[in-house]
Amino acid sequence: MPNSVLIVDDEDGIRRSLAGVLEDEGMSVETAASGEECLAFFERRLFSCVLLDVWLPGIDGIETLERLKTNYPDTAVIMISGHGSIETAVRATRLGALDFIEKPLQIDRTVVAVRNALRQRQLEADNLRLREQLDHDNAMIGESVPIRALRQQIAIAAPTNGRILIYGESGTGKELAARAIHQHSRRATFPFVELNCAAIPEELIESELFGHTKGAFTGATQSKRGKFEQADGGTLLLDEVGDMSLKVQSKVLRVLEEQRFEPLGSNTPLQVDVRIIAATNKRLDEEIERGTFRPDLFYRLNVIPFEVPPLRDRSEDIPLLTEYFNLKYSAEYNRAPKSFTDEAHNRLSEYDWPGNVRELRNTIERVVIMAALERIGFKVVGLCGRVRWIRASRS
Repeated sequence: MPNSVLIVDDEDGIRRSLAGVLEDEGMSVETAASGEECLAFFERRLFSCVLLDVWLPGIDGIETLERLKTNYPDTAVIMISGHGSIETAVRATRLGALDFIEKPLQIDRTVVAVRNALRQRQLEADNLRLREQLDHDNAMIGESVPIRALRQQIAIAAPTNGRILIYGESGTGKELAARAIHQHSRRATFPFVELNCAAIPEELIESELFGHTKGAFTGATQSKRGKFEQADGGTLLLDEVGDMSLKVQSKVLRVLEEQRFEPLGSNTPLQVDVRIIAATNKRLDEEIERGTFRPDLFYRLNVIPFEVPPLRDRSEDIPLLTEYFNLKYSAEYNRAPKSFTDEAHNRLSEYDWPGNVRELRNTIERVVIMAALERIGFKVVGLCGRVRWIRASRS
């Protein structure tokens, strides 16, 4: 949960009073009486913020802090102490503590510190998410009738909370459509998380979706947040949902119905608020007839159906896409943009592009790379339909 807090103090009165105050502030709170109990909590679930006493029985707060920041670096930690010193505060800060509060605790000061820690953690997560988004091609390039109709459909459906099922061939830009829906929705300031159901092995996909606790299975050396928890408040894209097994489909269906789930190895349910967008290059009605896709899950996902058109159905967009990728990859490889002749544009537009926009993008990137390599003395040769580079001879 985004506002989950763990209070770690050996004084029962402090634990109970702080928990009551923070719960009144709308936070999800757990308490622990020792460093060992704190670390055991993290093996079962993760917390956004920890209020951690310096003086604890067993391992002290400083050692607990060090272990937390080693294994769970994204967790915000605030140190509290009745016997603090400058040296202790400096050491805690160097180990990654965000704040240091002295006892007796002032409730207002403590609440503000927790709020600031949660806000900073959210800002860091937002900044990371924005950097990741900048690494993707988010532009939906084109002025053809199909692409303009798609933009209009996104503008209408995005502000709703309705689940969306996006159909389209591989490489058409289903992920771009999903990102555009999220960016124009009321959830745009919250995470956009994606999972390619076809790329994750069957034995790992449940862990990816729901997370796991330490020791939940062989190789689970520490707790991990699943995609549903990461997307809390935002949007989760289930890409290639038609490749999901029937077993996992049933568990996803339950989450859609209840908006809660249990990480692998845990008996504690987590409540989430997630909008689901699913995408597929398969005909799910045909998969239902084959018995490989649950009809009840299909009806849950197919509230607002979308279809991203193949590139051959919007060939008039090919010159615009060509120029976009030309400028993009020329800048990335620090080269002047290439000039395409009318004949080149015509041949690009006449090709049917079975790989769709992804294939066109890769083709233009190769053109830019080829021109760059030829400039430094390489030449391209064909071998049985494949391409390789050799160093040109110098005479």
